[in-house]
Amino acid sequence: MKPAPTGRAAALAAALLLAACSPTLDWRQVRPEDSGIEALFPCKPLTHARTVPLAGTPTRMMLYACTTDGMTFALTYAELDDPARVTPALEALRAAASANLDGQETLLGPAEVPGMTPNPAALRLSVQGRRPDGGALAQQLVLFAHGTRVFQASVIGAQPEDEPVATFLAGLRRP
Repeated sequence: MKPAPTGRAAALAAALLLAACSPTLDWRQVRPEDSGIEALFPCKPLTHARTVPLAGTPTRMMLYACTTDGMTFALTYAELDDPARVTPALEALRAAASANLDGQETLLGPAEVPGMTPNPAALRLSVQGRRPDGGALAQQLVLFAHGTRVFQASVIGAQPEDEPVATFLAGLRRP
Protein backbone atom coordinates (compact mmCIF):
# COMPACT_ATOMS: atom_id res chain seq x y z
CA MET A 1 0.00 0.00 0.00
CA LYS A 2 1.35 3.44 -0.94
CA PRO A 3 1.56 6.11 1.74
CA ALA A 4 -0.82 9.08 1.38
CA PRO A 5 0.76 12.12 -0.30
CA THR A 6 1.93 14.76 2.12
CA GLY A 7 2.73 18.45 1.99
CA ARG A 8 4.21 19.43 -1.34
CA ALA A 9 3.03 16.29 -3.19
CA ALA A 10 -0.56 16.79 -1.98
CA ALA A 11 -0.50 20.45 -3.04
CA LEU A 12 0.83 19.51 -6.48
CA ALA A 13 -1.83 16.80 -6.88
CA ALA A 14 -4.56 19.26 -5.86
CA ALA A 15 -3.27 21.89 -8.28
CA LEU A 16 -3.21 19.39 -11.15
CA LEU A 17 -6.72 18.25 -10.31
CA LEU A 18 -8.04 21.82 -10.22
CA ALA A 19 -6.30 22.68 -13.49
CA ALA A 20 -7.89 19.65 -15.14
CA CYS A 21 -11.34 20.78 -13.95
CA SER A 22 -11.07 24.46 -14.89
CA PRO A 23 -12.46 25.26 -18.34
CA THR A 24 -10.09 26.83 -20.85
CA LEU A 25 -13.02 28.48 -22.57
CA ASP A 26 -15.13 30.38 -20.04
CA TRP A 27 -18.02 31.65 -22.20
CA ARG A 28 -19.81 34.89 -21.26
CA GLN A 29 -22.27 37.30 -22.90
CA VAL A 30 -20.75 40.70 -23.70
CA ARG A 31 -22.58 43.80 -24.92
CA PRO A 32 -19.90 46.09 -26.32
CA GLU A 33 -20.63 49.75 -25.63
CA ASP A 34 -22.62 51.53 -28.36
CA SER A 35 -22.42 48.48 -30.63
CA GLY A 36 -26.05 47.41 -30.66
CA ILE A 37 -24.89 43.79 -30.59
CA GLU A 38 -24.38 41.01 -28.11
CA ALA A 39 -21.43 38.61 -28.44
CA LEU A 40 -20.43 35.40 -26.71
CA PHE A 41 -16.72 35.48 -25.76
CA PRO A 42 -14.76 32.54 -24.25
CA CYS A 43 -12.67 34.90 -22.11
CA LYS A 44 -12.93 38.44 -20.76
CA PRO A 45 -12.30 40.80 -23.69
CA LEU A 46 -10.23 43.94 -23.47
CA THR A 47 -11.31 46.97 -25.44
CA HIS A 48 -9.40 49.39 -27.61
CA ALA A 49 -10.47 52.27 -29.84
CA ARG A 50 -8.56 54.03 -32.57
CA THR A 51 -9.12 55.97 -35.74
CA VAL A 52 -8.11 54.15 -38.92
CA PRO A 53 -8.63 54.78 -42.62
CA LEU A 54 -11.59 52.64 -43.70
CA ALA A 55 -12.50 52.77 -47.37
CA GLY A 56 -10.61 56.06 -47.66
CA THR A 57 -12.19 57.83 -44.69
CA PRO A 58 -10.76 58.18 -41.16
CA THR A 59 -13.10 56.09 -39.01
CA ARG A 60 -13.21 55.43 -35.26
CA MET A 61 -13.13 51.66 -34.78
CA MET A 62 -13.79 49.79 -31.56
CA LEU A 63 -12.15 46.45 -30.81
CA TYR A 64 -13.13 43.90 -28.18
CA ALA A 65 -10.73 40.96 -28.05
CA CYS A 66 -9.36 38.21 -25.84
CA THR A 67 -6.94 35.33 -26.25
CA THR A 68 -7.29 31.84 -24.81
CA ASP A 69 -6.32 28.31 -25.76
CA GLY A 70 -4.09 29.59 -28.60
CA MET A 71 -6.90 31.55 -30.30
CA THR A 72 -7.78 35.25 -30.37
CA PHE A 73 -11.48 36.11 -30.48
CA ALA A 74 -12.26 39.62 -31.70
CA LEU A 75 -15.19 41.86 -32.53
CA THR A 76 -14.45 45.09 -34.36
CA TYR A 77 -17.09 47.65 -35.28
CA ALA A 78 -17.54 51.20 -36.50
CA GLU A 79 -20.45 53.58 -36.93
CA LEU A 80 -20.31 55.12 -40.42
CA ASP A 81 -23.31 57.52 -40.30
CA ASP A 82 -23.71 57.18 -44.09
CA PRO A 83 -25.46 54.22 -45.77
CA ALA A 84 -23.37 54.76 -48.93
CA ARG A 85 -20.20 53.89 -46.94
CA VAL A 86 -21.41 50.49 -45.63
CA THR A 87 -20.63 48.26 -48.64
CA PRO A 88 -17.23 49.87 -49.37
CA ALA A 89 -16.33 49.54 -45.66
CA LEU A 90 -17.25 45.83 -45.60
CA GLU A 91 -15.21 45.31 -48.77
CA ALA A 92 -12.24 47.15 -47.21
CA LEU A 93 -12.45 44.98 -44.08
CA ARG A 94 -12.46 41.88 -46.29
CA ALA A 95 -9.39 43.04 -48.21
CA ALA A 96 -7.57 43.93 -44.98
CA ALA A 97 -8.22 40.47 -43.48
CA SER A 98 -6.35 38.78 -46.33
CA ALA A 99 -3.65 41.43 -46.56
CA ASN A 100 -2.92 41.37 -42.81
CA LEU A 101 -2.15 37.65 -42.97
CA ASP A 102 -0.57 37.80 -46.44
CA GLY A 103 -2.97 34.95 -47.01
CA GLN A 104 -5.35 33.11 -49.26
CA GLU A 105 -9.07 33.76 -48.74
CA THR A 106 -11.82 31.18 -49.05
CA LEU A 107 -15.45 32.30 -49.24
CA LEU A 108 -17.55 30.15 -46.90
CA GLY A 109 -20.90 31.76 -47.73
CA PRO A 110 -23.08 34.70 -46.79
CA ALA A 111 -23.03 36.09 -43.26
CA GLU A 112 -25.88 34.82 -41.09
CA VAL A 113 -26.19 37.04 -38.03
CA PRO A 114 -29.65 37.49 -36.51
CA GLY A 115 -30.79 41.11 -36.93
CA MET A 116 -28.14 42.09 -39.51
CA THR A 117 -28.98 44.36 -42.42
CA PRO A 118 -28.86 42.45 -45.73
CA ASN A 119 -25.81 43.43 -47.79
CA PRO A 120 -24.03 41.63 -50.66
CA ALA A 121 -20.67 42.25 -48.91
CA ALA A 122 -21.84 40.55 -45.68
CA LEU A 123 -19.85 37.31 -45.85
CA ARG A 124 -18.30 34.44 -43.92
CA LEU A 125 -14.64 33.85 -44.84
CA SER A 126 -11.59 31.81 -43.99
CA VAL A 127 -8.05 33.13 -44.51
CA GLN A 128 -4.94 30.94 -44.44
CA GLY A 129 -1.77 32.95 -44.00
CA ARG A 130 1.53 33.35 -42.20
CA ARG A 131 2.87 35.10 -39.14
CA PRO A 132 5.78 37.49 -39.59
CA ASP A 133 8.05 34.64 -38.37
CA GLY A 134 6.69 32.34 -41.11
CA GLY A 135 4.47 30.19 -38.87
CA ALA A 136 1.02 29.20 -40.12
CA LEU A 137 -1.90 31.39 -39.12
CA ALA A 138 -5.59 30.90 -39.89
CA GLN A 139 -8.55 33.21 -39.46
CA GLN A 140 -12.29 32.54 -39.57
CA LEU A 141 -14.37 35.70 -39.85
CA VAL A 142 -17.76 37.11 -40.59
CA LEU A 143 -18.40 40.61 -41.96
CA PHE A 144 -21.84 42.17 -41.58
CA ALA A 145 -23.73 45.40 -40.94
CA HIS A 146 -26.65 46.64 -38.96
CA GLY A 147 -27.86 49.91 -40.42
CA THR A 148 -24.78 52.11 -40.81
CA ARG A 149 -22.70 50.14 -38.30
CA VAL A 150 -20.23 47.61 -39.76
CA PHE A 151 -18.82 44.61 -37.90
CA GLN A 152 -16.03 42.08 -38.23
CA ALA A 153 -16.06 39.10 -35.89
CA SER A 154 -13.04 36.82 -36.11
CA VAL A 155 -11.13 33.97 -34.54
CA ILE A 156 -7.44 33.72 -35.36
CA GLY A 157 -4.79 31.21 -34.40
CA ALA A 158 -2.39 28.61 -35.72
CA GLN A 159 -5.35 26.27 -36.29
CA PRO A 160 -8.61 27.59 -34.76
CA GLU A 161 -10.81 24.73 -33.60
CA ASP A 162 -14.21 24.38 -35.28
CA GLU A 163 -16.34 24.18 -32.11
CA PRO A 164 -15.12 27.43 -30.44
CA VAL A 165 -15.30 29.27 -33.79
CA ALA A 166 -18.87 28.09 -34.34
CA THR A 167 -19.88 29.01 -30.77
CA PHE A 168 -18.35 32.50 -31.04
CA LEU A 169 -19.93 33.28 -34.40
CA ALA A 170 -23.30 31.80 -33.42
CA GLY A 171 -23.28 33.98 -30.28
CA LEU A 172 -23.53 37.22 -32.32
CA ARG A 173 -26.98 38.81 -32.24
CA ARG A 174 -28.98 41.96 -31.65
CA PRO A 175 -30.02 42.15 -27.98
